[in-house]
Amino acid sequence: MKRGTRMFGLESKVAVVVGAASGIGEAVALGCARHGAAVHCLDVNADGANRVANTARREGLTADAATLDITDAVAVDATVDRIVQAHGRLDIAICTPSINVRKRLLDYTSDEFDAVVGLNLKGSFNVLRAAARPMTAHGGGSIILFSSIRSQVVEPGQSVYAATKAGIVQLVRTAAAELGPSGIRVNAIAPGIVETPLTAPIKANDDWYAAYASKSVFSRWALPGEMVGPVIFLASDAASYVTGTELFVDGGWTAADGRFVPPGM
Repeated sequence: MKRGTRMFGLESKVAVVVGAASGIGEAVALGCARHGAAVHCLDVNADGANRVANTARREGLTADAATLDITDAVAVDATVDRIVQAHGRLDIAICTPSINVRKRLLDYTSDEFDAVVGLNLKGSFNVLRAAARPMTAHGGGSIILFSSIRSQVVEPGQSVYAATKAGIVQLVRTAAAELGPSGIRVNAIAPGIVETPLTAPIKANDDWYAAYASKSVFSRWALPGEMVGPVIFLASDAASYVTGTELFVDGGWTAADGRFVPPGM
C-alpha cells in the first residue's frame, strides 16, 4: 500500500457491481462509489440501475449504469470490454444476483434447476471470467462473488440454491489459485438472512420471519448496508493478502448451533 493512501479507500479504482438495481447490490454500488471508486451499476433492471447511478451522481460521485443479463456470456464479455475501453482498466468486479426456487427435490422441474444454476452459478462464472481477463492483462484486481450460509447449512427446499452457493465457494477457491500469480484476488461473501427483494416473501410471513431472526445471535435480520463494509474490505488494499476465502456475514448464524443455555451458565 502506498504511503498516504487510505487502507479502505477505493480512489482511482474502476468497479463493476452486478445486481446494482436493488438490495445488496444497490448498497454495495453506492458504498463503493462513496469510497472513491468509479462504479458501473449493472443489472437486468435498467431503470433500477439508472436510479442507483443517479443517486451516486447527485452526491457528486462517479457512477454509470447499463443493462446486463449475466446468463448471457457474450453480453457479459462485451459489457466488460466497453468498460475497460472507457477506463483502460478494471480493478473491482462484484457479482450479487441470485434466485431461489423453494421446492423439495422431488418436486423440482428441469427448467427450474436450469434457471437457478444458470443464474447463480453460471452467471457468476461468466462475470468472474470476463473480469479476470483484463485484470490479468493489467496485473491485478479484486473479484467478489456472493455465496451464502446455504453453502454450509440447509433446510428443506434449499437443495439447488444451496448447491449453487457451495459451487461458488469452490469456483472462488480455484480462481484464487489460478489467478493469484497475476495479482488477482478472488473471494466470496456469505450473507445470512438479509432484507432484500429476494427474501420479501419470508418477511411477509411473521412466523418465518421470526424463526430466521432467532437464528442470528443478534436476534434480527441484516440490512443490505451491512454487507458494504465486508465488500469494501475485500475490494480494497486492506485485503491485499486475502484470497480464496469465504467471508461469513451472518450475524453468528453458522457459529451458534442452538439457543439452550446449560444450567449454571
